[in-house]
Amino acid sequence: MERKPTPFLQIRPPTFGDVVTVLSIDGGGIRGIIPATILEFLESQLQELDGEDARLADYFDVIAGTSTGGLVTAMLTAPDDNNRPLFAAKDIKPFYLENCPKIFPQDRGLFASMAKLFRMMTGPKYDGKYLHSIIRKKLGERRLNQTLTSIVIPTFDIKKLQPTMFSSYKVSKDPTMNAKLSDICIGTFAAPTYLPTYYFKNKDKDGNVREFNLTDGGVAANNPALVAIAEITKQVSKKNPDFFPTKPMDYDRFLVISIGTGAAKIEEKYKANVAAKWGAIEWLFNDGSTPLVDVFSQASGDMVDFHLGVVFQALHSEENYLRIQDDALTGTVSSVDIATQENLNNLVKAGEELLNKQVSRVNLETGLTEPVKNGVTNAEALKKFAKLLSNERKLRQQRSPQTKVEK
Repeated sequence: MERKPTPFLQIRPPTFGDVVTVLSIDGGGIRGIIPATILEFLESQLQELDGEDARLADYFDVIAGTSTGGLVTAMLTAPDDNNRPLFAAKDIKPFYLENCPKIFPQDRGLFASMAKLFRMMTGPKYDGKYLHSIIRKKLGERRLNQTLTSIVIPTFDIKKLQPTMFSSYKVSKDPTMNAKLSDICIGTFAAPTYLPTYYFKNKDKDGNVREFNLTDGGVAANNPALVAIAEITKQVSKKNPDFFPTKPMDYDRFLVISIGTGAAKIEEKYKANVAAKWGAIEWLFNDGSTPLVDVFSQASGDMVDFHLGVVFQALHSEENYLRIQDDALTGTVSSVDIATQENLNNLVKAGEELLNKQVSRVNLETGLTEPVKNGVTNAEALKKFAKLLSNERKLRQQRSPQTKVEK
C-alpha cells in the first residue's frame, strides 16, 4: 500500500525552541519584485532541506511587511482551502509581472504625459481601482486572525495622525482590529501622491465599529523589522506562554531576515542647491520621482537597519541579523511605478544579481551599504539561515507535545 506523505505541520510556538524567527519586507511599489526574488530563493533552500511542501510561513514566528511588503506578507500567510499558504514564494514574482502594468498603467505620448501631470495636480497618480479589485479577488474574505503565522503590517491613519499597526497579537485584545486582509493591504499600499487613501469600517462580533482612514505604511515604518521585534517584546513582557522569558538585551534569541526593495543612492539625484528652490510641486513631482516620498521612506528604512545592525553587533549577535538591500539601482529600475515589461524584467535581474552580491550593511556616515568583513554572498547567507530555520523548526516539533497528538 502506498504511504501518504506526512502533512506539513504549522510552526510550534517559540517557547519550544531556542530563538524567535522574524522575516521583514520593506515597502517600494513595483520594486517588491526584488524581495520576491530573494524569498523565492530562500524558500527553495528550505524545500531542499525539508521537502517541496515547505513554505516560508512554516518557519517564521512573525512576518512583517509594509506597503508592497505588506501585500507579500498577506499572500505568504493567508490560508487556502487546505489551511496551507495561499501563495508559495515562487508565485509572488509572476503575480507582480502580470498585474503591475494594470495597477500602474503607463501613459504614452506627450499628450498622455501632460494629462497625467494634470491629474497629479488634482489627485493621486493612479485611481487604484485595479489594485483594489485584484487584492480583494486574491485574498477574499480572509481576516487577520486567520493567517498561518503571526503578521505585522504597518499603516498610517491620517485622521488620527498616528501609525496603525495591524498585528496578529492585537486581535484577541481588540477584535475591532480583526480586519479583512484585503482592506489592510489596500491601506498599507496607498502611497501618498501615487494611490488614493483608503477608508473602511470594521465591526467585531459584538457590534463594535472602528473606522480607519489609511495611507501607506511607509509613512510610519517603511522597514518594519523593528516594529515586528517590538510586537514580540510586548508579548514577552506580558508573559505570553508562547514565548520563553528573555532579558532586555537578549538579542541572541532573535533570528531576523530583513529584505529591502532597493534604492538609487548611487545616483545622488537630489542636491541641496537645487532643492533649495523647490516649492510644494517640485517636492512632490520631480523628473518622474516624488522626492518627499523618497526621503521619508529611505530615512526610516535606513534608521531601522542602522539601529538593528548596531544593537546586534554590540551584543555579539550580528550573525543572527541579515539585511539584504541594494542601494545601487539606477534609472527607471529605482522607480516605484514605471511598470513597463522591460523595467519589470530588469527588476527581476536586479533581484537575481543581489543574491550574488556580498552581505552588506548601511554606514550611516556615508549613507551607503558596505560589504561586511566575512565576504559571503547574500545567497550563501540565506543558505545558512535556511539551515538554522530548519533546525529550529525540527527542535520545536521534537519538544512540543502537540506534535505527537497531531501525528
